[in-house]
Amino acid sequence: MGMLFILIYLLFIMIVVEISSVLLILSGLNEEIARFQAISMLTATGFTTKESELISRHPIRRNIAMFLILFGVFSLAVLISSISSLIEQNFRLPHVSLMAIGMILILTVMKNKMVMRLLRSKFQHHLRKEFELHELPVEEVLYTCENDMLKAISIGAQSKTVNQPLQSIFDPEEDMIVLFVQRGIEKIRHQCLKLIVQEGDVLFVYGSKSAIEAKFSFELDKMKEDMQSEEHAVEL
Repeated sequence: MGMLFILIYLLFIMIVVEISSVLLILSGLNEEIARFQAISMLTATGFTTKESELISRHPIRRNIAMFLILFGVFSLAVLISSISSLIEQNFRLPHVSLMAIGMILILTVMKNKMVMRLLRSKFQHHLRKEFELHELPVEEVLYTCENDMLKAISIGAQSKTVNQPLQSIFDPEEDMIVLFVQRGIEKIRHQCLKLIVQEGDVLFVYGSKSAIEAKFSFELDKMKEDMQSEEHAVEL
């Protein structure tokens, strides 16, 4: 009976993960990332920095994350206690079974298309009403499609853009813009297109990924080479 309790509780945990994943998906997160992050938070095993920012910098997802972390700690304690008490055969199986059935019903309702549309609309309305644009992650604001990119382009000595007016580099017909230029510790945004590009400048470019990669293919390849060289030096 004790082993059955543990199996049912594990099922209960899996349902909680699925419900949390659905909520994360409804908040705009990719399905695969949502499930992985839900499991990572519940098990407290950690997750990648880039993806964790999608959770920690989003107001609704932070609340889901806090619940999962606390529930994971509680569940670990329950499972350890249950395994330790197997010989006693004193488990509240009916209660846990009812909880599991209840969670299954909640998950079934949440996966209904009409309910998902309603929740997604509620989430978006809540974000628009309660949170300013600057409080949301950059990805949520700028990445409107899969081909969008925000990239910091480092300008080296061999770049063809050196000593060129920034305005002449960017064609108005191209699907990309310069948000600002970092020159040393200074970030130049006002009339940055009038700047003459210098070695060491970093251009923060936003727009079509394909357009940016085509325009700055040399600079991006050089940045990749430099990164690989640094990683190799660290390994040595």
